[in-house]
Amino acid sequence: MRKILIFLLAIVALTVTSPAFAAKRDIMELPPFERAVLIIKHHETLHDSRRHWPYLGYGHRKLPGEKYFRGYRMSEREADALLRKDLNKFISIFNDFKPMDALLLGVLSYNIGPGAVKKSSVYRKLKAGDRNIFKAYTAHCKYKGRFHKGLYKRRCQELAALFIP
Repeated sequence: MRKILIFLLAIVALTVTSPAFAAKRDIMELPPFERAVLIIKHHETLHDSRRHWPYLGYGHRKLPGEKYFRGYRMSEREADALLRKDLNKFISIFNDFKPMDALLLGVLSYNIGPGAVKKSSVYRKLKAGDRNIFKAYTAHCKYKGRFHKGLYKRRCQELAALFIP
């Protein structure tokens, strides 16, 4: 009986500490940067460099001088580290904003590029102190010129999890 009880306690402990269980917790319990990482991972998924070249990891575009090549098999750990490095780089571009606004602009930059973000109405509104950015932020939902429902869902998730009106 004692062995069964210990076995059941071990299973419960493993289940509660597993990543699958952690993902089911409320995302708002996490720090904002971790929320951003989870949202990007969810929507980008892990790219296969054979099929999605020059993209690999979680949407990272290979830069000149990087060690990656077509067919490179990137581990999830390496992809996670690369995502965090890229996201920090994009956030640092917007250092003159409040930290949460810089995070939001960094997440948008991860998807559409920092040049497009700096030309956007979202950037201009936040710079001017206007917090009414829902329409401007969700306007970045086009893929190949057409509205994309998945991108709209992503933008809404990003705003809900990362933006403080």
